[in-house]
Amino acid sequence: MNSSPAADTPAPPDFADVANAAARLAPHAVETPLLDCPALDATTGGRVLVKAEMLQRTGSFKFRGAFNRISRIDDAKRTRGVVAFSSGNHAQAVAAVAQLFGVPATIVMPADAPRMKAEATRGYGAEVVFYDRAGESREEIAGRLCAEKGATLIPPFDDPLIMAGQGTVGLEIARQAGARGLVPDAVLVPVSGGGLIGGTAIAIKETFPAAQMWAVEPRGFDDTARSLASGRRETNPASTGSFCDALLVTSPGRLTFQVNSRLLTGGLTVSDAEVAGAMGFAFRHLKLVVEPGGAVALAAVLTGKLDCRGRTVVVVCSGGNVDPAVFCQAICAAS
Repeated sequence: MNSSPAADTPAPPDFADVANAAARLAPHAVETPLLDCPALDATTGGRVLVKAEMLQRTGSFKFRGAFNRISRIDDAKRTRGVVAFSSGNHAQAVAAVAQLFGVPATIVMPADAPRMKAEATRGYGAEVVFYDRAGESREEIAGRLCAEKGATLIPPFDDPLIMAGQGTVGLEIARQAGARGLVPDAVLVPVSGGGLIGGTAIAIKETFPAAQMWAVEPRGFDDTARSLASGRRETNPASTGSFCDALLVTSPGRLTFQVNSRLLTGGLTVSDAEVAGAMGFAFRHLKLVVEPGGAVALAAVLTGKLDCRGRTVVVVCSGGNVDPAVFCQAICAAS
């Protein structure tokens, strides 16, 4: 796949955009904690801090980007509503923000999305349209709905305002680590389309330019890792096959890859069994509920995919929206 940017691809955000997003989000978003965990330090041999984004509104980092994007739509146009496509976390965030602004939201979700995520999306007042992940294009369905409704499409990652909003995670990490006199040697972030790690990298590199930025993905869905290695946007051969439902995109975004190819150190992959182990570890030692896709970065340090010995490492746990049965099965398997 050609990695050259399309002529109509907008410019990526910069640090000023992330700072602007933070100011806009301040009255609405949660500043999530950066947590110490002695058991994690003992296991890894380093100082490992956990950014707990499951404590954000709607249970994931996605609220940040959705609010930053939707809040900037012209008032008259915003009243016609918004449309998004998502396996669940972006869906909930867009639905919740639309509810805050009193505008309609329509969300295109895969038919195999976790029931909890679909129900929560409806709970925020959104209309949910299901599609077949293996045989239909969510982009085409969302485009048609936008045309029919005159609504605005809110993409999950390939948008400068979305990326800037997600980048406030990195801004908080930099401020929280700095307040403790800590300099991160590495930051590990779960990766789907690359918006969270791209925005986070912009913010982290502004304060800690030497910090390594590592993308973490499920085994078999390592399109970002392979793209970073090849220098072009690679595609995953399958669209299903991991319980990390939040991370099963086809390939990195055009805009996100512009940023990530420049700022990221590389990519790491973990198995579903390793992710389940991380979910169980977070439950036992941090008392946190982490969804599979949100636990991949924690899994990478717990399994030694990145050597943390003698280093200060930040792990982003990006969300906690997981069906109870899946969570129970994961933590029981890990115990």
